[in-house]
Amino acid sequence: MIKYGIAADHAGYELKEHLKKYLEKKGYQAVDFGTDSTESMDYPDVAHPLAEALEAGDFNFGIAICGSGNGISMTLNKHQKTRAALCWNPELAALARQHNNANILSLPARFISETEAEAIVDSYLSAEFEGGRHERRVNKIACI
Repeated sequence: MIKYGIAADHAGYELKEHLKKYLEKKGYQAVDFGTDSTESMDYPDVAHPLAEALEAGDFNFGIAICGSGNGISMTLNKHQKTRAALCWNPELAALARQHNNANILSLPARFISETEAEAIVDSYLSAEFEGGRHERRVNKIACI
């Protein structure tokens, strides 16, 4: 099984649980950073541990979900080795991998259906980083 990290706030909890089951059927194993209910909570509390585990090499990619996808993405992108991409359709998800080597897919739970989320995740997972001119650009993202 391929391990991945997943995290969501209260707004993304139900979509997180759906995607975990969907991906398990495809042979993926989730490392779940929470949350565990629809009770209001703060997305940084799950985003930082997800990013830290990704940077430690515990898995190669993650999925992060909040209401708009913005807050959790902003938090994740504070980490130097994290490239979270907010995607709301399959084309953006493919480009996030192909051109930006995104290692976390961020989803806006309040703006996409479960079926749309499945298509976005499938597109993200099937795409590969193209390297070349894109690698040069990605290498300039981190501020050290």
